[in-house]
Amino acid sequence: MPMYEITIERTFAASHAIRLPDGQLEPIHGHNWPVAVTVERDELDAIETVMDFHDLEAIVDKLVAAFHNRHLNDLPPFAGEAVNPTAERVAWWIGSQTAEQLPEGVRLQQARVGEAPGCWATYRPTR
Repeated sequence: MPMYEITIERTFAASHAIRLPDGQLEPIHGHNWPVAVTVERDELDAIETVMDFHDLEAIVDKLVAAFHNRHLNDLPPFAGEAVNPTAERVAWWIGSQTAEQLPEGVRLQQARVGEAPGCWATYRPTR
């Protein structure tokens, strides 16, 4: 069975401080976080696309705009120590929120978030 995918990339700037195993926070520091979101579909739609790139961009742009130039520890879902603001969890949040907004027949394949040059965290939903 064929499968098709598209990927969009974005970048946002934000600071964070990860909670360490002893419960203390590492020093606050910032990153330029590159984001790559890939969605897939088994068969192309009526106009022979996975989905409109602009629609996927709009979904992801809205999600990363909430983080841009902010401190992740102060924002949902990371505020109040609910979720540790690691790159893995940022990828999970962007991916899971994107998945909820996709058109019928389109699935999230993965969301990748870079924290430093050459360092990526990837979230793939369970199938």
